[in-house]
Amino acid sequence: MDVDRLRYYLVGGRPAGAARTYPGCRDHREPRRSVALEVPGTLYFATESPVWTGGRAFYDPDAEGVLWARAHLLTVQQFSDIVAQEMGRSPGVDLDLGGALTEGRSVLGPGRYETLVCPGSLEGVPICTFTAPWRCRDVEASRPAPAYLRHLAAGLLACGAWEADAVAEYLARAPGVAGAWDPGEVARLVFTRP
Repeated sequence: MDVDRLRYYLVGGRPAGAARTYPGCRDHREPRRSVALEVPGTLYFATESPVWTGGRAFYDPDAEGVLWARAHLLTVQQFSDIVAQEMGRSPGVDLDLGGALTEGRSVLGPGRYETLVCPGSLEGVPICTFTAPWRCRDVEASRPAPAYLRHLAAGLLACGAWEADAVAEYLARAPGVAGAWDPGEVARLVFTRP
């Protein structure tokens, strides 16, 4: 969600707080547009990220609730290269988005971030993202690393659609954060630089 974080996927490099250097996309251009977005489903944190040393963010489009997001207008090539980097593969092969666009979902593999989801469209442009093949209820929630949560919060705030308190409350309700930190603690954690 954070454009600064997205740049590492686009041009390559290592984000602050991460343990991985990204190769970048074939096309380094910035998104042509970024907008706030709400889609059906829920944000949750699960598994363990070797990059951030905490729970990873996932999207369950079938769960109750509303997911707050930031949509970036990218090319198919850029989207494909970002997905490849998240799957631990080398960028360079365009994905076939047909299944996700027609069926709403396409499973590329069993691993995390290997399921493409298309929860709708915005002004005639398909909304595509990637997540895990499992449901939120089928996996144990895990607490995300503070640096990772900061990137998510920064992206939501930069949209201009939500106030800081609302972002903190939203993140505090997500499985993996809920019970680990209350909204005030989330606000201090994500809006105060270490």
